Amino acid sequence: MNSAPSVDKQALARRFGRASSRYDRHAGLQQAVGRNLLTLIPLQSVGTALDLGCGTGFFLPNLQQLSQHLLALDLSDAMLQQARQRASVSCLCGDAEALPLQSASVDLIFSSLAMQWASSPARLLRELYRVLRPGGHLVFTTLLSGSLRELASAWAQVDEAVHVNAYPESQVWQAAARQAGFVPEHWQPRRHVMEFADLPALLQSLKGIGANQVNGAHRVGLGGRERLMHLDLSYERMRNGRGLLPLTYEVCYGVLRR
Repeated sequence: MNSAPSVDKQALARRFGRASSRYDRHAGLQQAVGRNLLTLIPLQSVGTALDLGCGTGFFLPNLQQLSQHLLALDLSDAMLQQARQRASVSCLCGDAEALPLQSASVDLIFSSLAMQWASSPARLLRELYRVLRPGGHLVFTTLLSGSLRELASAWAQVDEAVHVNAYPESQVWQAAARQAGFVPEHWQPRRHVMEFADLPALLQSLKGIGANQVNGAHRVGLGGRERLMHLDLSYERMRNGRGLLPLTYEVCYGVLRR
């Protein structure tokens, strides 16, 4: 059973910060997943809501419509600078596993494709349980084991280095949620497959959102014309019936009640 990857939070903040100005241009999957998640919010209105891992603040206008007081938290201050341009909300730069919030102070936590960067799912969910008020909800998506499988398989034909982040399995998140005290109201693993015309476009989709670097792996970067040529040849064998290169994301959609 896969656990969470080793995460250097400072390096994570830097790489997402570098991607902040171009993030939205490459975040088609993230935007689609987040829109799906908005439909799962079980409340028409709440007092205080938190967008956890808000990134550029793409969903802040939607969340403003249902909350009296909206907080936006991200590990990257550069991302928060983008978010401030979208909505007038209280922005917090901090770590989701050590929130700068009082216990039982939030009615709704919305988090889309951010929780996979936690060092410990168990520690993260205990912290989110702490800041939620009794009866409050955590509405989230997170990447699961099996994401980017095609890219991992193609790289395996090139060398033995780790080139793709590992993500926890659904059961890891379920167990952590139960141990934290949450009551599950919705739990749905769902597969999303993106398609690209060629390898450069596929790799740019990852670099553009700051997700091209591997947690806990010490290796040289993607560079090296010969290595990329071998990667391209390996990935070409995976072209689908439409003549495109697939890239799979395994996503868990969850609604948990405190």
